[in-house]
Amino acid sequence: MNIGWLTLLLLLPFVGAIATMLVPKAKGLLAKQVALGFSLVTLVLTAIVAIGYHRNGAEDYAETYTWIKAFGAHYALGLDGVGVVLVVLTALLSPIVIIASWNDAQNGRWSEKSFFAWILGLEALSIGVFAATDVFLFYVLFEATLIPMYFLIGGFGGPQRSYAAVKFLLYSLLGGLLMLASVVGLYVVSAKHGAPSYLLSDMVKLDMSQNTERWLFLGFMFAFAVKAPMVPFHTWLPDAAGEATPGTSVLLVGILDKIGTFGMIRFCLGLFPNASQWATPVVMVLALISVLYGALLAIGQTDIKRLIAYTSISHFGFIVMGIFALTSQGLTGSTLYMFNHGLSTAALFLVAGYLISRRGSARIADYGGVEKVAPVLAGTFLFAGLSSLALPGLSPFISEFMVLAGTFSRHKVIAVIAVLGIVLAALYILLMYQRTMTGPVRDGIEKLKDLNPRELLAIAPLVILIIGLGIFPKPVVDIIKPAVESTMQRVGVTDKAPQIPVTEGQK
Repeated sequence: MNIGWLTLLLLLPFVGAIATMLVPKAKGLLAKQVALGFSLVTLVLTAIVAIGYHRNGAEDYAETYTWIKAFGAHYALGLDGVGVVLVVLTALLSPIVIIASWNDAQNGRWSEKSFFAWILGLEALSIGVFAATDVFLFYVLFEATLIPMYFLIGGFGGPQRSYAAVKFLLYSLLGGLLMLASVVGLYVVSAKHGAPSYLLSDMVKLDMSQNTERWLFLGFMFAFAVKAPMVPFHTWLPDAAGEATPGTSVLLVGILDKIGTFGMIRFCLGLFPNASQWATPVVMVLALISVLYGALLAIGQTDIKRLIAYTSISHFGFIVMGIFALTSQGLTGSTLYMFNHGLSTAALFLVAGYLISRRGSARIADYGGVEKVAPVLAGTFLFAGLSSLALPGLSPFISEFMVLAGTFSRHKVIAVIAVLGIVLAALYILLMYQRTMTGPVRDGIEKLKDLNPRELLAIAPLVILIIGLGIFPKPVVDIIKPAVESTMQRVGVTDKAPQIPVTEGQK
């Protein structure tokens, strides 16, 4: 068995996790350096893979080996444009989180080195999820990602971390159980057509009855709706993100939750195109509710991290809306949104974490006047917030605009109402900034330190990418579009959306 590029990307973080755990407990600094080194090498290799990707809509870097012959399961990996973008996001955020969380695991339930080992383990599994081209392999990796995240939340979070970790696990396992039923159903359908096979290339050729396709779709869709998360399956996220360390929250919202929306594209649209069209009206309404409900609840939050978590529920509503608008413009915008949301939310969570670590409190009421004593921290916080509300000129703006443009061509009423989410976003971000950063300096704030070089190093790549892709998003869009066109052909819906070329910088 020759080791391909994608297998190498999977193995490197796993090896790094093992190497990190083998470092003696007394040498905590060395363990962190080992973890950072492996994550940076993985990032470099990921960049090489992304640069060498052939933008033709087909799966690149394909590897296929028989795994469990009786089940028709294969160790099969490959990347289309959507997968490339999310693998790059995973490889990018992992070293950033390690740098930003350098001192965040010192008071955890377990050893400090285990925190960084779990980060590398999650990175490896997430890359595998985004690259898997076998349904059974995808399911195994999908469930396996719960293990490192459970320990990251439960071992190194806040006072209610055990409750938050268990709630996250139970919700996720429930969704995974229903997906498992659909995975078994796919085996039965495949076996009726001859030798069973879980390869996506074989699954797309299956001829299913209308009822069978709809039931199998529902199993996958429920699991992805929990993971995304969509209203009404969202309640685990504020607890998990609120109790986790800021770095863990970045991995949770920036990477792990993207598996849900990625799955909707690859499996719901790819394997069940007719059922996806059948479910579109309900999904679009739930997406709209997520946009507005998440934004409204964010406005009323008194905890900074829970506020950011609710903003992500609203943002994921936009992403799901773009996916089920069933237009090339909407689907391209949603995929770009997944990447840009990962950048902006990572920046917001990390800067909020810097702030909270200095004050020792996540309550908004405990802050005020921070901009007077820590201007760089306040300015970075404002930048991250403006990115989150999709300010024109920053990367989330173009993706949000594409989602709304793609949605408007088929679902005008929903698109118009969804614009309220943008207005609410400006409200919750600016109110949070006003209450924490402006006004008189509150007691306990006067000695607040500004960002140090390590913290600036962690946040700088995010700022550069948010500005760069806001001005010139074409490189990422060019990678995404062929995969989107291939998916749209599979769904078989005539694209009515006006195609807005993204070839130059935004004005």
